[in-house]
Amino acid sequence: MIRSLLAMLVGCSVFGSDLLAHDTWVQANTNVVRTGDAVHLDLMLGNHGNEHRDFKLAGKIPIEKCTFDVHGPEGQSFDLKDRAIDTGYAPNEGFWSAKFVAARSGLYTVSHTVQSQHRTTRTIKGARTTFVASPKLDDVSTIQPGFDRVFGHPLEIVPEVNPCVPSGPGVPIKVKLLYKGKPLADSAISFIPRGEVLKEEHDPKYDLKTDAEGRAKFTPKTGNWYLIVAHRTEPEEKGEGYDKTTYSATLTVYVPEFCPCCD
Repeated sequence: MIRSLLAMLVGCSVFGSDLLAHDTWVQANTNVVRTGDAVHLDLMLGNHGNEHRDFKLAGKIPIEKCTFDVHGPEGQSFDLKDRAIDTGYAPNEGFWSAKFVAARSGLYTVSHTVQSQHRTTRTIKGARTTFVASPKLDDVSTIQPGFDRVFGHPLEIVPEVNPCVPSGPGVPIKVKLLYKGKPLADSAISFIPRGEVLKEEHDPKYDLKTDAEGRAKFTPKTGNWYLIVAHRTEPEEKGEGYDKTTYSATLTVYVPEFCPCCD
């Protein structure tokens, strides 16, 4: 699966220094939607790959060079690129947003991949987020299989507990970092709240290291958007036109201020 994904990524190369320097992420406008209602799914380009280490936007990715999909609770997949709208006036402003109707109850995962090359560096990125469709918004089942599905991104952050329900301040976010399908130990992973700017190089509040099994756990103290980010550089991974490869992975989690499932 990883080989086929890499082959697919090679065919969707993007050239440009902006894409190389920044990470991409996907997010839904809510973590729980009523079954049959619409949810808005966004594809964004931000600057947490540089020293700023925050949640701010930094340009707009060429969507035709990406994958941008939503995967339903029964295994079905939908390509979002043909329904995505451009929210910006200028080519490098705004972001892409796609309206999607969650026709069936259950957990949905949004995924995105892209490959870029600038000068002699190749970069491969992967991103994901989840949301739940429920018949009742005030009575959401905590049994939502599929949150830990592995998509085979070369570097991938996989939830180990459902990131949607239960969710709230004090509920730990548990993830596993995979590199080419295997747990990546002792690797830096950041949990970035929207509105915060992390300290340069290392912020003890939000920067963690994965354990021997590639796992990391972060407990949010307040409701917010949290962007989980990991990077890896392979100086010896070379090919035609590039002399190193860098990987990035993001997982976006929305934490509500109040968690009815926790009562």
